[in-house]
Amino acid sequence: MSKRTSYAAVAANGGGKKDVDVTGEPDNEIYDKQKDLLSGGTGHFSLVRAMHLADLITELNGLCGVLSVFSSLRYCAGDPMALSDLYIALAFLPFGLFFDFFDGKVARWRKKSSMMGQELDSLADLISFGVAPAAVAFAIGFRTPLDHLCLAFFVLCGLTRLARFNVTASSIPKDATGKAAYFEGTPIPTTLGLDAVMAWWVSNGWIHDNLPGGLLFAGTPLEVHPAVVAFMVHGCLMTSKTIHIPKP
Repeated sequence: MSKRTSYAAVAANGGGKKDVDVTGEPDNEIYDKQKDLLSGGTGHFSLVRAMHLADLITELNGLCGVLSVFSSLRYCAGDPMALSDLYIALAFLPFGLFFDFFDGKVARWRKKSSMMGQELDSLADLISFGVAPAAVAFAIGFRTPLDHLCLAFFVLCGLTRLARFNVTASSIPKDATGKAAYFEGTPIPTTLGLDAVMAWWVSNGWIHDNLPGGLLFAGTPLEVHPAVVAFMVHGCLMTSKTIHIPKP
């Protein structure tokens, strides 16, 4: 989750939707221009022209997530012994994290952010750090119906965590720059830890029938890979209300 969301959330306090600069002060001129471009019924490429540079970088985060999902699908459609697409799917995700951090730096450098940027940031994070890791997990062998429910729980926890952040960021204590002082629950980019574990499994050939922990209740409607519990635990940590992680 990019730091830029905190700046946009300042403007949301009290229900207002205004662009803000990095000091947390509303920038009405920027807000009016973006609002006009987004809501206007005419004008070619008005949506593109309304986007800030930081928004475009956020799109690159989402692109990394989408390409990771496509690589996982390509692996599923090919030879299970050809692992290159799995490695590519996993490799895209750290790049997503890079763009997630970089868009915040650009927003501070240009001293502008937006409510649209906040929403883009959350949606891109959901793809890169929620849907994409779940797709990799499916590709390496978590393919029973109960596995699917557990992975869906993980993704929905990420979705809920991001929505809660957007709603509550304005009420979390701020530091001198107007940035939220801490994260409630583990930030969704920490799912890169799960990605690192899956990369280790792939490198050791622990996929499909060789997944760590094996398969429980094989041949029944309740068959499940116990290793999928790691995704559920991580989902619970993301939505925790009591875990407060200081922002760097």
